[in-house]
Amino acid sequence: MSESQDVLWMRPTLWIYIPKAPHWIPMDEVKVAFDAGASEYDTQRRWIIPDIEAFYGAAVWAAAWPGEAPSILDIGAGTGLLSALLLQRYPKASITLLDNSEKMLEIAKKRFAGRSGMQFMVADYRHESLPRKYDLITSALSIHHLDREEKYALYQRIFGALNPGGIFVNAEEVKGESAWQQERNFAYWDAFVNDSPLPVGKKAEILGRRDRLDQEERLSVQMGWLTEIGFADVDVVYKNRSFAVFTGRR
Repeated sequence: MSESQDVLWMRPTLWIYIPKAPHWIPMDEVKVAFDAGASEYDTQRRWIIPDIEAFYGAAVWAAAWPGEAPSILDIGAGTGLLSALLLQRYPKASITLLDNSEKMLEIAKKRFAGRSGMQFMVADYRHESLPRKYDLITSALSIHHLDREEKYALYQRIFGALNPGGIFVNAEEVKGESAWQQERNFAYWDAFVNDSPLPVGKKAEILGRRDRLDQEERLSVQMGWLTEIGFADVDVVYKNRSFAVFTGRR
């Protein structure tokens, strides 16, 4: 398929229109960027993500499971920020942390050293089969690096990897519903980063990396995909400009 072509995903009862992607980024470049920034990742988060406690808190709240020991897959787990918060809610959980950056997962291994029930998997989740069935599948600030077709295909595999009643939670960077809203969202985000105590050069690096590597999709489009794939109870539990937490249940 040509990069310039629009795409129609056909299902038995519905056509889903997926507009052409504005640009294409090799996943290797994303991996290189996160490998390079692994040691600084945790300390910089609160100066990059507005209202970070509420954002991650909403993701943990949405990951609702009736038992005390859910099996959890954290996609694009990075250094384990979200996994650590999930373990506070479910201390008996077993968690698989999946990421394509070995250096990020090395930090996660140190974070969870001595804790049982933790697995670490270095893989490109665009193509790898998800390891097994899970009660909860989560992701935070990762899937926006995929293009539209890759996002849709991943959501399909996530649905297939959930146990009955299992929940998918995506804490994600999303595109504004209009060009006007996207411009306002980015202006808010730029101001937040530029008002932080980070060095000037680091601020420019962070915002430049966002503009170069991120491939945001509209929240409404992604929620439509989840519904069409078969997820139930698709909803948004948090939204602050470019940052949203949305969920669906198998």
